[in-house]
Amino acid sequence: MTNSNHFFLLVKISIIAFIIGAISLPSSLELASPFWLLPFFGYWVIYANGKNIYTIAFTLGILLDIFQGGVLGQNALALLLSSAFILNVKKSFFVSNLTTQQVYIFLGSLIYLIIFLLVHQLTQGLNFEWLILLSPFISAILWPLIRSLLAKLSQ
Repeated sequence: MTNSNHFFLLVKISIIAFIIGAISLPSSLELASPFWLLPFFGYWVIYANGKNIYTIAFTLGILLDIFQGGVLGQNALALLLSSAFILNVKKSFFVSNLTTQQVYIFLGSLIYLIIFLLVHQLTQGLNFEWLILLSPFISAILWPLIRSLLAKLSQ
């Protein structure tokens, strides 16, 4: 893939993640739903060999903060640190089976959730819905579907 193809794939993946994240769900499903941008951006980090990954992660996180109307930088910091973990396991991600990939996505989502909740506690106190703790599990469960759909999109 050339650099323009990497960028075009990133734009397509980001738009899809933002649209899926904006779909209105019942409150219990919305709380348990994954942080959609992370598995989509994680796919791009793993399979696209893009440059400036941390800058792009921070920018996408800021855009997500603006779209969601949350604390500015909350999703940016969480996406940045989760992407650093995914980039760190990138070489073993290629040779791993699907179950191990799901564990990596779970751990990346768990990092995202911990950072998200720490910033939430610092700004708004420790009052959150407990269903949000299911989001890393849901991300891991949905990873095979996300990976196969994005593999078809990247062709």
